[in-house]
Amino acid sequence: MRLFIAIQFEDDILDALTDFQDDLRSIGVTGNYTRRENLHITLAFIGDYGNPDEVLEAMEQVDFRPIEISLDGVGSFGELFWVGLAENPQLAGYVKRLRRVLSEHGIPFDKKRFSPHITLIRKYSCRSGKEIPVSDPPKGNMTAARVSLMRSERGKNGMIYTEVGGISE
Repeated sequence: MRLFIAIQFEDDILDALTDFQDDLRSIGVTGNYTRRENLHITLAFIGDYGNPDEVLEAMEQVDFRPIEISLDGVGSFGELFWVGLAENPQLAGYVKRLRRVLSEHGIPFDKKRFSPHITLIRKYSCRSGKEIPVSDPPKGNMTAARVSLMRSERGKNGMIYTEVGGISE
């Protein structure tokens, strides 16, 4: 079972992100657009792991308080186009504690540096070249009151993300 730990979004943020995706489509940006229901921030990518209950038990050991997050800017990693988040020491601290507890429990996860972003498009291309002309990146704020353990599986029309469990204050 492919697992990851994430923050899911409220409708206001989802609206801002999907409106922005529509704007990108209208200027000729093509690629594999992330579906609305799959937009999230990954805190730790675990990958194939057979015991979600162990992951949930580890998550419960990490003190969690609601976190204010704000959309801020856009960018790309290779052919992946994303929206970023404003610098957030509270979020970074939570992720550091979460990953430390996962390690202590022997739960494997991708050790890449945490770079908070929301993937909007995979394998993107633009008529004007590699640089996507963005004059008005999406804006939005929310309080993340829950952290979710998600399962990822391939469906007929792309990836399907399902919450397995989660924690809140």
